[in-house]
Amino acid sequence: MLERLTWQQIQEQYPDQWVGLVDNTWRNDTNIESAVVKYVDKSKEELLMMQINNEIFSCYTTPDNVFQLGIVGD
Repeated sequence: MLERLTWQQIQEQYPDQWVGLVDNTWRNDTNIESAVVKYVDKSKEELLMMQINNEIFSCYTTPDNVFQLGIVGD
């Protein structure tokens, strides 16, 4: 079973990489409070396609280093 992690824990466990998140809880409209990491072995492009299809939310764990994909759709 996949474990729910805080955003800080996700950043610490998966530094400087793209992650695919599910079951997200939000602190506000733009900040993840916690989530379940479903994918760490996919490319940015693969994650973007899954995000467009509303399967996951994808983001880079060190946002200061790269432009984030942001929220797509509802």
